[in-house]
Amino acid sequence: MAIDIQWILDDASLARHCAEWRKLPYVALDTEFMRVDTFYPIAGLLQVGDGQRAYLVDPLVVKDWAPFAELLEDPAVTKVLHSCSEDLEVFLRLTGVLPAPLFDTQLAAGYLNIGFSMGYSRLVQTVLGIELPKGETRSDWLQRPLSETQVSYAAEDAQHLAELYQVLLPKLSADKLAWILEDGAELVANLRREIDPDEAYLEAKLAWKLSPQQLAVLRALCAWRERQARARNQPRNRVLREHSLWPLARFQPDNTVALARIEDMHPRTVRQDGETILKLIREAAALPPEQWPEALPMPLPLEAGALLKQLRAVGQREAERLQIAPELMLRKKSLEALLKSGFPDGPWALPDNLRGWRRELMGQALLDVLQ
Repeated sequence: MAIDIQWILDDASLARHCAEWRKLPYVALDTEFMRVDTFYPIAGLLQVGDGQRAYLVDPLVVKDWAPFAELLEDPAVTKVLHSCSEDLEVFLRLTGVLPAPLFDTQLAAGYLNIGFSMGYSRLVQTVLGIELPKGETRSDWLQRPLSETQVSYAAEDAQHLAELYQVLLPKLSADKLAWILEDGAELVANLRREIDPDEAYLEAKLAWKLSPQQLAVLRALCAWRERQARARNQPRNRVLREHSLWPLARFQPDNTVALARIEDMHPRTVRQDGETILKLIREAAALPPEQWPEALPMPLPLEAGALLKQLRAVGQREAERLQIAPELMLRKKSLEALLKSGFPDGPWALPDNLRGWRRELMGQALLDVLQ
């Protein structure tokens, strides 16, 4: 069946449609974007589905996003997306706001135990029995005119996303619906809390192996890299490669020859930013001890593995009882943070990142396992 497609190519038309969409209980949203050599995604197309037709909004010609921002923030309209972390970045970049309430169909599939982390076409195939055409995701969404296959691919996404929502929603208990919206809100909150450049070093691989003095250097390098990536709108690895960070902090080269010999160091980086990097290393290495970061905790030892299994089993049991994909229950990060809080003999503390319904349902059971 042919999809009714409507193009939105100017500010007035977008404002008019946003006013209409705000009268609806929900809208399905999708984006196509390019992100090959930039830090931020570049929007190529926005799709909106209302269950009747697909609207294609051209971000290369629309200038005023205020009405769309109001729609995204309208608490009366549920925004339906699929596996949407990158779409959220596109909205934030274009409009300055993020959607709420947010219903992610990938999460809904997990809560209904249809499958965990399912790709969009597989979910459409499973739930709607529709086979989607492959292969426009990687095409050039900034070219104009878009090809016919691009247009129909984009329109189908918006149309079927709305249909998915209509089928999945009635199958969800009130509890599960609330949990999906809670997870959606957490996703949005996490994206709002942009990485603090000065804390980027905490995510660096093997950082726990470094001394506090070396961590001071790592902290300076990671913070500089994060700020430069944003300022230059380049991927982090283009500014300074991930694999170079640790050896730079560990060996602290003091001249360009030594710098060029660092593992995975790109010659372009040495040319462009070598002097800056050497200066950062010099200054951070010279900080007095009271300004060094604290040593980072070691990874959990192997013997913690048995405890981790027992904690996971708490989630498995609840998942079976609730008929939810077990992967949705307890995140590895939360369990590891819980173990690190008191390994090996306690006392144990539930970590901040275990919150909401998971904390209420499973927090006490997790502590009981450890006691």
